[in-house]
Amino acid sequence: MKIAALVSGGVDSSVALALLKEQKHDITAFYLKIWLEDDLAFLGDCPWEQDLFYVEKVCKQLDVPLKIINMQQEYWDKIVSYTINEVQAGRTPSPDIFCNQKIKFGCFYEKIDKSFEKVATGHYAILEETNNKFILKKSKDLFKDQTYFLSHLNQEQLKRAMFPIGNLLKSEVRDLAKKFNLPNKDRKDSQGICFLGKIKFSDFIKHHLGTKPGDLIEIETGKKLGQHEGFWCYTIGQRKGIGLSGGPWYVVAKDPEKNIVYISSQYFTPDKKRDKLTVSDFNWINGTKPEKTEDLSVKIRHGQDFYKCKLEFLEKNKALVTIDGQDQGLAQGQFAVFYDQDICLGCGVIS
Repeated sequence: MKIAALVSGGVDSSVALALLKEQKHDITAFYLKIWLEDDLAFLGDCPWEQDLFYVEKVCKQLDVPLKIINMQQEYWDKIVSYTINEVQAGRTPSPDIFCNQKIKFGCFYEKIDKSFEKVATGHYAILEETNNKFILKKSKDLFKDQTYFLSHLNQEQLKRAMFPIGNLLKSEVRDLAKKFNLPNKDRKDSQGICFLGKIKFSDFIKHHLGTKPGDLIEIETGKKLGQHEGFWCYTIGQRKGIGLSGGPWYVVAKDPEKNIVYISSQYFTPDKKRDKLTVSDFNWINGTKPEKTEDLSVKIRHGQDFYKCKLEFLEKNKALVTIDGQDQGLAQGQFAVFYDQDICLGCGVIS
């Protein structure tokens, strides 16, 4: 097949590229330049130059043509502005979910011509086709599984997608990188939000929203314990960076209108925990909401932790979700991603 392979300079996408080359596909590698280094250079080094260094070395070794596409404007319009707006409204954004939906499997599709049958990435996920429907399934490596971040895709997007390493463990990917003797075989995995690299999220937010002193208030007593630089610098469940003694202190609520951050040292007490959440704005991967509403599982954030759950659909594309545990880290704006065993059904926004 003629395949467009998205490469990042990391081990996962490089091994995916090497596997496709070994399988004799007609491949062109694409690197999406999205770093905001022009605006944020003073905050720290953006690693895009190092990424591109490895991308070029890998492509040269594998004899795969490379094209660099500048998508900074698209990232700003669709991902960065969304992130800033969500934080400013007091919600918790999920930029990496929208990065996949709107950029890698969105705008990028429009940047390449129709002759590319598939777009391959280094995501840990499995894609199967049954009865002309594409099913997104958890990867073999459940620790690295990235279906959470792919849950906003639709059938048209998955029809053209390809995940060459979804059936591999991370350790197997590392072994293949050594077998292929890739230049980045020992490179560490990247962490953090896609467009920021090593820049701290808090620094990025302060740069765009500035600072505004407000009160840190103990939620149980209403007592003012200190000041903060703006509610947008904090997320529900945050422990680090509060700067008070006598803790540990956790952020448990925010009041955007009054610029108040509520904290508690009793984070794990029963009154902080919730087993119900309202979810809205669903994206169901197969195009329709599931007939099954019980014995499902839900992931509230990226990671290995799941809750068993049941759904009670309400009006206006909303549902009441009841989980079989207690979670004190629920935050508006976060995505809840739903599964039927190993099948990713889709997602919704916690409202």
